[in-house]
Amino acid sequence: MQRRTFLHHTSLGLLVAAAHQQAWALSLADLSSKDASAGVKAALEKGALAAVSLLGQPDGFLANPKVKIELPGFLEDAARVLRMTGQGRKVDELVTGMNRAAEAAVPMGKDLLVNAVKTMSVTDAKQILSGGDNAVTQFFADKTRAPLGEKFLPVVTRATQQVDLAKSYNRVAGKLASTGLLKGDDANIERYVTGKTLDGLYTLIGEEERKIRQDPVGTGSAILKKVFGAR
Repeated sequence: MQRRTFLHHTSLGLLVAAAHQQAWALSLADLSSKDASAGVKAALEKGALAAVSLLGQPDGFLANPKVKIELPGFLEDAARVLRMTGQGRKVDELVTGMNRAAEAAVPMGKDLLVNAVKTMSVTDAKQILSGGDNAVTQFFADKTRAPLGEKFLPVVTRATQQVDLAKSYNRVAGKLASTGLLKGDDANIERYVTGKTLDGLYTLIGEEERKIRQDPVGTGSAILKKVFGAR
């Protein structure tokens, strides 16, 4: 009799535990469009604001090896020569100036990033939710890269103009571009730094996105736990 009672309670406990686990083990198909959209928007906004906060401060770029803006490859030899001739300080000033320009520009992107979140469609949300680890990052890049680039460029231009070596950069890059040895944004320091600023911004948004996907419970958000905890 006692054995039967024990087995009965044990079986009942296992059934309750299984039911509880199943209740939390939502699949993507179980999520309503409303939940999916709300969860993704929360993740997008959280990631964007975190990235802006981290990057838009002194040393936000300069002290972070993941996003620090270095001289483009075509200038490496020139920089090496300058250092050998005792002009390394000028190279350091240019690198610092480029990163300071990025740090000054990033906060201006906050409104555009948040607006992209608010205007996203339910279809966008579902695609992001079922996408890979970089789905959120890709969404921001697709929706905001062009307008953010236009907004960042004047700020970057003002900051880089304060560095004397920046003029030399454009002069050398311009000559290389005319010979076909250099193409794209690398031929202009302002556009080069603007592009790298955007790359850094999306890199950090991507890091925040991965944190949410890996540990939605740790965010302290019920909707993020529900949506990104789904499989």
